[in-house]
Amino acid sequence: MDTLSFKTQSSNSATIEKGWVVVNGENMVLGRLASQVARIIRGKHKASYTPHVDCGDRVIVINADKIRLTGKKWDAKEYIRHTGYPGGQRRTTAREMKAKSSTLLVENAVRGMLPKNRLGRQLFKNLFVYEGAEHPHEAQKPQEIKF
Repeated sequence: MDTLSFKTQSSNSATIEKGWVVVNGENMVLGRLASQVARIIRGKHKASYTPHVDCGDRVIVINADKIRLTGKKWDAKEYIRHTGYPGGQRRTTAREMKAKSSTLLVENAVRGMLPKNRLGRQLFKNLFVYEGAEHPHEAQKPQEIKF
C-alpha cells in the first residue's frame, strides 16, 4: 500500500504573504461588516491560517459614515467606559459616538471580535477606517471585496 505523507505547514512571520483589501461599508449592518473584517484581519480566509501568527490581510474600510444599525440600536446601544476615578463610569450611545466620529463605531466593533491579547493588539493595527470614499493607500494597490 502506498502511504502518502502529509505534513501540516505552520506559518510564521517569514512565510506569510500579507495583502491589502478595501471594503465599502455603505449600507452595511455594523456587526455583519465587523465580523467579516475581523475574519480577514485574522487570516481565517486563507488556507495557510495559523492561530498564533498575524497572517491576515490589511483591511481598509471606506464609507464608515454610511453604516447601518438595525432596530432601535442608534439610541439603545450603549458604549461604557470608566475614567478610573470613583463614580467615573461614562455611557455613550451609538448616535453620540457616530456624531463624534463614525470610524469609532467600526473600530470598536472589530476590536471586540479580535483576540484579547498581544496578538489581538497587533492585529488591530491592520485595520484602517475612513469616513468618506477616499483613502491614502492607493500605492498598495488594494483589492476590493464585496460581502
